[in-house]
Amino acid sequence: MPAYLILLAALTADCPPYSKGATGGDYYDAEDAKGLAVVEAFHFRPQVETLQHGMSGTLGGDIGYTLEHFPNHPRALSAMARLALRTKQTQAPGAHHTVECYFQRAIAFAPKDGATRALFGAYLLSLRRDADAIEHLQAALQAQPGNAAAWYNLGLARVRQKDWPAALDAAHKAYGLGFPLPGLRQQLKAAREWREADSLDPVVAH
Repeated sequence: MPAYLILLAALTADCPPYSKGATGGDYYDAEDAKGLAVVEAFHFRPQVETLQHGMSGTLGGDIGYTLEHFPNHPRALSAMARLALRTKQTQAPGAHHTVECYFQRAIAFAPKDGATRALFGAYLLSLRRDADAIEHLQAALQAQPGNAAAWYNLGLARVRQKDWPAALDAAHKAYGLGFPLPGLRQQLKAAREWREADSLDPVVAH
Protein backbone atom coordinates (compact mmCIF):
# COMPACT_ATOMS: atom_id res chain seq x y z
CA MET A 1 0.00 0.00 0.00
CA PRO A 2 1.41 3.45 -0.86
CA ALA A 3 2.70 5.41 2.11
CA TYR A 4 0.19 8.21 1.65
CA LEU A 5 -2.71 5.71 1.81
CA ILE A 6 -1.29 4.28 5.03
CA LEU A 7 -1.07 7.81 6.39
CA LEU A 8 -4.63 8.54 5.32
CA ALA A 9 -5.86 5.38 7.05
CA ALA A 10 -3.97 6.35 10.19
CA LEU A 11 -5.84 9.64 10.56
CA THR A 12 -8.25 9.23 13.47
CA ALA A 13 -11.25 11.11 14.74
CA ASP A 14 -8.76 13.42 16.48
CA CYS A 15 -7.31 14.26 13.07
CA PRO A 16 -9.96 13.83 10.39
CA PRO A 17 -8.76 13.87 6.79
CA TYR A 18 -9.20 16.98 4.70
CA SER A 19 -12.49 17.13 2.83
CA LYS A 20 -12.54 19.37 -0.22
CA GLY A 21 -15.47 21.75 -0.40
CA ALA A 22 -16.71 24.20 -3.01
CA THR A 23 -13.81 26.54 -2.25
CA GLY A 24 -10.30 25.24 -1.81
CA GLY A 25 -8.18 22.25 -2.70
CA ASP A 26 -4.60 22.04 -3.91
CA TYR A 27 -2.76 25.31 -3.35
CA TYR A 28 -0.74 24.78 -6.54
CA ASP A 29 -3.67 23.85 -8.79
CA ALA A 30 -4.85 26.80 -10.88
CA GLU A 31 -8.48 25.67 -10.87
CA ASP A 32 -8.57 24.97 -7.13
CA ALA A 33 -6.78 28.22 -6.36
CA LYS A 34 -9.52 30.41 -7.84
CA GLY A 35 -10.92 30.94 -4.33
CA LEU A 36 -7.52 31.52 -2.72
CA ALA A 37 -7.64 35.31 -2.90
CA VAL A 38 -10.95 35.43 -1.01
CA VAL A 39 -9.75 33.10 1.75
CA GLU A 40 -6.52 35.03 2.16
CA ALA A 41 -8.25 38.43 2.09
CA PHE A 42 -10.33 37.58 5.15
CA HIS A 43 -8.06 35.16 7.03
CA PHE A 44 -4.44 35.27 5.88
CA ARG A 45 -3.20 38.76 5.31
CA PRO A 46 0.35 39.80 6.32
CA GLN A 47 -0.63 40.50 9.95
CA VAL A 48 -1.68 36.87 10.29
CA GLU A 49 1.27 35.39 8.41
CA THR A 50 3.70 37.38 10.57
CA LEU A 51 1.81 36.34 13.72
CA GLN A 52 0.89 39.86 14.79
CA HIS A 53 -2.86 39.37 15.31
CA GLY A 54 -5.86 37.55 13.92
CA MET A 55 -8.41 39.01 11.53
CA SER A 56 -11.64 37.20 12.35
CA GLY A 57 -10.57 35.93 15.77
CA THR A 58 -7.45 34.20 17.00
CA LEU A 59 -4.32 33.72 14.94
CA GLY A 60 -4.72 29.96 15.18
CA GLY A 61 -8.31 30.22 14.04
CA ASP A 62 -7.49 32.28 10.96
CA ILE A 63 -4.50 30.15 9.96
CA GLY A 64 -6.56 27.03 10.60
CA TYR A 65 -9.40 28.35 8.43
CA THR A 66 -6.94 28.87 5.60
CA LEU A 67 -5.67 25.29 5.98
CA GLU A 68 -9.21 23.92 6.13
CA HIS A 69 -9.63 25.22 2.58
CA PHE A 70 -6.09 24.79 1.23
CA PRO A 71 -4.39 22.09 3.31
CA ASN A 72 -1.03 22.39 1.54
CA HIS A 73 -0.88 26.19 1.67
CA PRO A 74 2.87 26.48 2.39
CA ARG A 75 2.91 29.86 4.08
CA ALA A 76 -0.06 28.94 6.26
CA LEU A 77 1.58 25.66 7.29
CA SER A 78 4.75 27.56 8.14
CA ALA A 79 2.78 30.14 10.14
CA MET A 80 0.91 27.44 12.07
CA ALA A 81 4.17 25.70 12.95
CA ARG A 82 5.80 28.96 14.06
CA LEU A 83 2.77 29.89 16.15
CA ALA A 84 2.79 26.54 17.94
CA LEU A 85 6.53 26.77 18.57
CA ARG A 86 6.13 30.31 19.88
CA THR A 87 3.40 29.26 22.31
CA LYS A 88 5.27 26.02 23.13
CA GLN A 89 2.20 23.94 22.36
CA THR A 90 1.58 21.16 19.87
CA GLN A 91 -1.79 22.74 19.06
CA ALA A 92 -1.79 26.49 18.58
CA PRO A 93 -4.45 28.44 20.50
CA GLY A 94 -7.57 28.73 18.38
CA ALA A 95 -6.59 25.95 15.97
CA HIS A 96 -8.83 22.90 15.61
CA HIS A 97 -5.96 20.46 15.15
CA THR A 98 -2.37 19.93 16.19
CA VAL A 99 0.39 21.14 13.90
CA GLU A 100 1.28 17.55 13.12
CA CYS A 101 -2.31 16.86 12.12
CA TYR A 102 -2.35 19.78 9.68
CA PHE A 103 0.81 18.42 8.07
CA GLN A 104 -0.57 14.87 7.96
CA ARG A 105 -3.73 16.11 6.26
CA ALA A 106 -1.70 18.04 3.71
CA ILE A 107 0.56 15.07 2.93
CA ALA A 108 -2.38 12.68 2.62
CA PHE A 109 -4.14 15.11 0.27
CA ALA A 110 -1.09 15.98 -1.87
CA PRO A 111 1.52 13.25 -1.27
CA LYS A 112 3.86 14.53 -4.01
CA ASP A 113 4.06 18.05 -2.56
CA GLY A 114 7.72 18.43 -1.64
CA ALA A 115 7.22 21.84 -0.01
CA THR A 116 4.88 20.38 2.60
CA ARG A 117 7.37 17.64 3.42
CA ALA A 118 10.20 20.17 3.72
CA LEU A 119 8.19 22.37 6.09
CA PHE A 120 7.15 19.37 8.18
CA GLY A 121 10.76 18.26 8.39
CA ALA A 122 11.81 21.71 9.59
CA TYR A 123 9.08 21.67 12.24
CA LEU A 124 10.10 18.21 13.46
CA LEU A 125 13.73 19.33 13.57
CA SER A 126 12.67 22.20 15.85
CA LEU A 127 11.16 19.57 18.18
CA ARG A 128 14.43 17.60 18.04
CA ARG A 129 12.63 14.66 16.42
CA ASP A 130 15.62 14.19 14.18
CA ALA A 131 14.85 10.76 12.72
CA ASP A 132 11.33 11.84 11.74
CA ALA A 133 12.69 15.11 10.36
CA ILE A 134 15.19 13.25 8.18
CA GLU A 135 12.46 11.01 6.78
CA HIS A 136 10.37 13.96 5.63
CA LEU A 137 13.31 16.05 4.44
CA GLN A 138 14.55 13.18 2.30
CA ALA A 139 11.05 12.76 0.86
CA ALA A 140 10.96 16.49 0.15
CA LEU A 141 14.28 16.33 -1.67
CA GLN A 142 13.14 13.44 -3.83
CA ALA A 143 10.39 15.74 -5.10
CA GLN A 144 12.41 18.97 -5.00
CA PRO A 145 16.14 18.27 -5.25
CA GLY A 146 16.78 21.99 -5.61
CA ASN A 147 15.23 22.89 -2.25
CA ALA A 148 18.16 24.56 -0.51
CA ALA A 149 16.37 24.95 2.84
CA ALA A 150 15.59 21.23 2.94
CA TRP A 151 19.25 20.38 2.29
CA TYR A 152 20.29 22.79 5.04
CA ASN A 153 17.89 21.32 7.59
CA LEU A 154 18.89 17.80 6.59
CA GLY A 155 22.49 18.81 7.26
CA LEU A 156 21.56 20.11 10.72
CA ALA A 157 19.82 16.83 11.52
CA ARG A 158 22.85 14.83 10.34
CA VAL A 159 25.15 16.96 12.50
CA ARG A 160 23.07 16.05 15.54
CA GLN A 161 23.49 12.40 14.61
CA LYS A 162 27.23 12.99 14.10
CA ASP A 163 26.88 11.55 10.59
CA TRP A 164 29.60 13.84 9.30
CA PRO A 165 29.85 12.69 5.66
CA ALA A 166 26.09 13.04 5.18
CA ALA A 167 26.07 16.39 7.00
CA LEU A 168 28.91 17.71 4.84
CA ASP A 169 27.24 16.51 1.65
CA ALA A 170 23.98 18.22 2.64
CA ALA A 171 25.86 21.40 3.50
CA HIS A 172 27.58 21.47 0.12
CA LYS A 173 24.21 20.99 -1.60
CA ALA A 174 22.57 23.76 0.46
CA TYR A 175 25.33 26.29 -0.04
CA GLY A 176 25.77 25.35 -3.66
CA LEU A 177 22.11 26.26 -4.14
CA GLY A 178 22.69 29.62 -2.48
CA PHE A 179 21.35 29.05 1.04
CA PRO A 180 22.46 32.09 3.08
CA LEU A 181 22.58 31.02 6.74
CA PRO A 182 26.08 30.08 7.98
CA GLY A 183 25.04 27.98 10.99
CA LEU A 184 25.49 24.55 9.39
CA ARG A 185 28.95 25.46 8.12
CA GLN A 186 29.88 26.83 11.54
CA GLN A 187 28.74 23.64 13.28
CA LEU A 188 30.79 21.53 10.92
CA LYS A 189 33.81 23.77 11.44
CA ALA A 190 33.39 23.54 15.22
CA ALA A 191 33.43 19.74 14.89
CA ARG A 192 36.46 19.99 12.57
CA GLU A 193 34.47 18.27 9.85
CA TRP A 194 34.11 21.12 7.36
CA ARG A 195 35.83 20.99 3.99
CA GLU A 196 35.21 23.17 0.98
CA ALA A 197 33.51 21.33 -1.84
CA ASP A 198 36.44 21.84 -4.22
CA SER A 199 38.88 20.39 -1.67
CA LEU A 200 37.26 16.98 -1.60
CA ASP A 201 39.25 14.11 -3.01
CA PRO A 202 38.06 13.25 -6.52
CA VAL A 203 36.28 9.98 -7.05
CA VAL A 204 38.62 7.59 -8.80
CA ALA A 205 36.96 5.33 -11.32
CA HIS A 206 37.96 1.68 -11.18
